[in-house]
Amino acid sequence: MSELAARVVEELRRRGLTIAVAESLTGGLVVAELVGVPGASAVVRGGVVAYATELKSSLLGVDAALLAEKSPIDPEVAKQMAEGVRWRLGHHGVPVDIGLATTGVAGPEPQDGHPVGEVWIGLALGDTVTAHGLTLGGDRGAIRSATVSESLLRVLKGLTE
Repeated sequence: MSELAARVVEELRRRGLTIAVAESLTGGLVVAELVGVPGASAVVRGGVVAYATELKSSLLGVDAALLAEKSPIDPEVAKQMAEGVRWRLGHHGVPVDIGLATTGVAGPEPQDGHPVGEVWIGLALGDTVTAHGLTLGGDRGAIRSATVSESLLRVLKGLTE
């Protein structure tokens, strides 16, 4: 459990908000970090690992034409993943308060014309949906780890701005 994850869980609990996570390149690491915090079940609804491109469409509702045209490494894809997970993991037609999504290239090779280290984080805070681009260095593990940290930081910033 990281201090950052504990801060995110505490802030969500304090505000009475819930979060759901859609992950591609991080493969479940973000939601694992969150649920490692004692008491996380009060705020974490769950996570979806949509590693394969077609799952981003079938599980999260990302526009298949967008995926075909742009690839999964795209700001609009990250936004649609974040919004999609809010609704897919909601309850009785009510979406989760916050959707968080990660997509990008962890390496070791470029993908679909995108360089290793290109990452997009989607954040849906209620009706406000944004995408944050990162250019990360290091090996595959370092890129995935930095994406987890940056994702949690984006949630915290979004809640406190």
